Amino acid sequence: MSDAALAQLRHVFGYDSFRGEQARIVSHVADGGDALVLMPTGGGKSLCYQLPALLREGTAIVVSPLIALMQDQVEALRQLGVSAAFLNSTLDADTTARTERDLLDGTLDLLYVAPERLLTPRFLSLLDRARVALFAIDEAHCVSQWGHDFRPEYRQLTLLHERWPQVPRIALTATADAPTRREIVERLSLEQAQQFVSSFDRPNIRYTVVHKQDSRRQLTDFLDGHSGESGIVYCLSRRKVEATAAALVQRGIDALPYHAGLDAAVRAANQRRFLREEGVVMVATIAFGMGIDKPDVRFVAHMDLPKSLEGYYQETGRAGRDGEAAEAWLAYGLGDAVLLQKMIETSDAGDERKRLERRKLDALIGFCESTGCRRQTLLGYFGEAHPGACGWCDNCQQPPQSWDGTIAAQKALSCVYRSGQRFGVAHVVDILRGADTAKIRQNGHDTLSTYGIGTDLDANQWRSVFRQLVAAGLLEVDVEGHGSLRLTPASAAVLKGGQTLSLRSDPPARARKRERNAREPGSAVAQLPPEAAARFDALRHWRSEAARTQGVPAYVIFHDATLRSIALLAPSQLDALARISGVGAGKLERYGQAVLETLAAA
Repeated sequence: MSDAALAQLRHVFGYDSFRGEQARIVSHVADGGDALVLMPTGGGKSLCYQLPALLREGTAIVVSPLIALMQDQVEALRQLGVSAAFLNSTLDADTTARTERDLLDGTLDLLYVAPERLLTPRFLSLLDRARVALFAIDEAHCVSQWGHDFRPEYRQLTLLHERWPQVPRIALTATADAPTRREIVERLSLEQAQQFVSSFDRPNIRYTVVHKQDSRRQLTDFLDGHSGESGIVYCLSRRKVEATAAALVQRGIDALPYHAGLDAAVRAANQRRFLREEGVVMVATIAFGMGIDKPDVRFVAHMDLPKSLEGYYQETGRAGRDGEAAEAWLAYGLGDAVLLQKMIETSDAGDERKRLERRKLDALIGFCESTGCRRQTLLGYFGEAHPGACGWCDNCQQPPQSWDGTIAAQKALSCVYRSGQRFGVAHVVDILRGADTAKIRQNGHDTLSTYGIGTDLDANQWRSVFRQLVAAGLLEVDVEGHGSLRLTPASAAVLKGGQTLSLRSDPPARARKRERNAREPGSAVAQLPPEAAARFDALRHWRSEAARTQGVPAYVIFHDATLRSIALLAPSQLDALARISGVGAGKLERYGQAVLETLAAA
């Protein structure tokens, strides 16, 4: 790594060393090489193109898919003293013209644009007359037509290489399994690019999966442990988003809805509040979140099953970007799997794509039903080995109990068969438990040999049995038959007694809430001695006021980690403050004196 790169890292960004693959990536791109970078959220992807932009002559053009993302990144760069700007539909004509002149004059280090604007003849003509240092294609997984963040314009970005073959390109994403990675390479013509794949592990995130019983009550139980913290709650439908947000507000939680059906101004206002205020919970569909830079999101909760492990990984990765402890919580039920399966079967996709989507859904269900280390299962999906026993997921902290479910499985499978393989889980459970319902009487199911043979298990336990039988491939759900259950060829071995089956025991509905254990990091304040904690509080208050005055998110001024270091070390001189990680020359000049005064008064 060149002395110039290290000097810029220290002077501009306030860091003394690179993390992970950053040094190799920066060196490669600064020297003019193309790169495909896969790095987890919070791993420092932005630095991989921002620093080469400062080392190379000209302006780096950053393709970014979201207006809010580019605005926040530009503001963060300006706080560092970097000349950065964006072009999007929020700007008036005068500001747009001034930014275009700055591009042509060569006074910008970085310019952020949406792919739609970049591809216009006017902007391409501007680039012909400008000096371009590099092209950075952020959120590169948007080229994948079958990903939930697909942007068709991304597929046209191959023209960057065709039109300016001498300009290096760097494509970056936090989410790409092997097929998606191949698609990125193909769609962006990056066959000759060097690939940098960092570990997908996010060791600060705790993974928890609960099986749905009363999902809203389960969610509020979970949120009780995150009072006053920022987080995201994902729901599959717009209606559920609004109902869940309203329920949380009734419980005194500062919650906001976000989905594509809301007025654009409302969506923008809610996103702005989430980014700029502390303790706001965003309840959203997956329309929200791509590129969210907010570092202090302490949890991501899923009220419904996401569409794939890639989606789950990307969405949960929005928690804990600052490296502090965070949680990923997922409520999962068989109904979710049935709904997603139906979406796959009724889509316009071809047979090959449907098979791929089914495999992805199977992998996700396998993750949910796993009795082993969640982290090991998740990383294994991305081709990364992990020894397991992470000690920081629900299965490691509270290993699930298992039981011999062979007889229960035989009863369940037999009941599905004898009732004609035409009914869903709820009705089959009623038959097994000997319920007296109109539907059972109308169909004569009270005369079946399996009627009432399952009274040894309650309804929740039977739902767990059926969920696991589907996950094991012993039953399948007929999505065209209103969710009816059908036997698979694999079920014969269990029915005939040739195969035993071990099932996991779900915890009772009101299991004792998990207490923090020794491995779990506490809050930033809890880790500080009393005097330092008081200084930290004072610094956070000062930061909030400074952010409010400037109309920017608090984290673009200083991250909590930097404030905590300042609170611990309590520097009294500017040169001592300058040596703290995260305090570069620009921020020292802008905020140094105010920080010292805040410390002195604390």
